[in-house]
Amino acid sequence: MENAYLTSTIEALILASPDPLPVRKITQVLDDATPSRVAKAVADLNGRYVEAGLSFRLRELAGGYQFYILPEYVGYVEELFSRQRKLRLTRAALETVAIVAYRQPVTKTEIEHVRGVASDGVLHNLLDKQLITIKGRANTVGKPLQYGTTDEFLKFFGLNRLDDLPKMSEIEELISASEPQSQTELELLEVKEEGAEKLNIADGTFDPETRKRIEDGDEADSEEQSGSSVNRLVLNQALSEESADVEESESKAEPSVYVDSEPVSGGGSD
Repeated sequence: MENAYLTSTIEALILASPDPLPVRKITQVLDDATPSRVAKAVADLNGRYVEAGLSFRLRELAGGYQFYILPEYVGYVEELFSRQRKLRLTRAALETVAIVAYRQPVTKTEIEHVRGVASDGVLHNLLDKQLITIKGRANTVGKPLQYGTTDEFLKFFGLNRLDDLPKMSEIEELISASEPQSQTELELLEVKEEGAEKLNIADGTFDPETRKRIEDGDEADSEEQSGSSVNRLVLNQALSEESADVEESESKAEPSVYVDSEPVSGGGSD
């Protein structure tokens, strides 16, 4: 069989197959086809599709070859057909099938140990949907059944083989990257900012008009206003120095209150 005719025949077989067509089935139908010739034919077909600017390609899926539409054309197809999955998995089903996929062959007891709840109903549903199957029995007490994934599982999640599953380290990195900033750190930043504003108001130095003039670079309207600003700066410095001295000496003396730069002891009345 000529190469061009063989390539076209392989294209027709893949196009007519409702499921991904394995190489072994192609070689069963075509005597001249070998795995290497099938792979070359698929590569040649994809090359033609690229040169012609067609909207589809061939790819390996679930151990076979299947046509697929390029992502840039998917939106138009979805408008034509309301895409509905035949299978809808609950959170419990997703948890269970993930455990089976990563730990297969796995028993029901092992699944329930990881999930922490009974999984009889979930396993029955996954078996009905043909996402998992019975792989055999474990060599332990009672010979419990062992479960594993199927080709339907690969097709449902768009995988060619189980090796295409993301590694656990990759999943942990994605989860870590998606975690928000720690709440404790956010609270500390918020308290620091809020505390600075409260101190500024409590010591009598909060003056929006003066601050605005300083930020805008405007000069004071009069010497009195300028003197007032200087007094406030001196008062801020004095309060800061007094606070530092108290912390270093750990004195329990009663605090002083500053009025017009004159310290007055805060003693109680006799």
